[in-house]
Amino acid sequence: MLHAHLHPTRRTFLRHLTLGTAAAFTVPGLFAEELSLTPKQTEGPFYPDHLPLDTDNDLLILNDAITPAVGEVSYVSGRILDARGEPLRGAVVEIWQCDNHGAYLHSGTSNKEKRDQNFQGFGRFLTGATGEYLFRTIKPVAYPGRTPHIHYKVKARGKELLTTQCYVKGHAGNERDGIWKRMGEKDRELVTVDFAAMPGAKAGELAARFDVVVGVTPEA
Repeated sequence: MLHAHLHPTRRTFLRHLTLGTAAAFTVPGLFAEELSLTPKQTEGPFYPDHLPLDTDNDLLILNDAITPAVGEVSYVSGRILDARGEPLRGAVVEIWQCDNHGAYLHSGTSNKEKRDQNFQGFGRFLTGATGEYLFRTIKPVAYPGRTPHIHYKVKARGKELLTTQCYVKGHAGNERDGIWKRMGEKDRELVTVDFAAMPGAKAGELAARFDVVVGVTPEA
């Protein structure tokens, strides 16, 4: 199971949060028209060349470690849908991003000597019946040449369906980022999301919602 390394209390909390965010989107035929497809984005050079032993959906805690990663704690959730608005059950959602110092989980990252050894850097989630996913991670930060972003890859039945990136709404670096700027305005809106204070959070946690719409689904 993808959540095997989560501590019981955290696992339960994440599960309940996931179900809560998905509850409003479980009505069949909710979308009368086809949805706009999430634009494809470059995978980039820093997809982990050596995956961590811990690949669950909590990027802040490695296995049974006590010390969490540094950064603004953020819960990133959403649904994986096809163009008709139907959820993709059993899709594998992968994310990877740099740590709070701008270092990736990759041997070629420019400042690997500063890498946060407590940050998982990569995570996976297997979607349920409503296509929902959830990650606990940090709010993405900028590194030289790029605005803050989180990389996404969606797979199902052994096939890669989409690789894209999620950006921070309102960040000044977006307008200077070549990849973000090359997209049309509509596509930019689809991949740029708000990281807002989570209601009732006592430690300043943030929440962001990023729904991903793929145009090709694997054959049953």
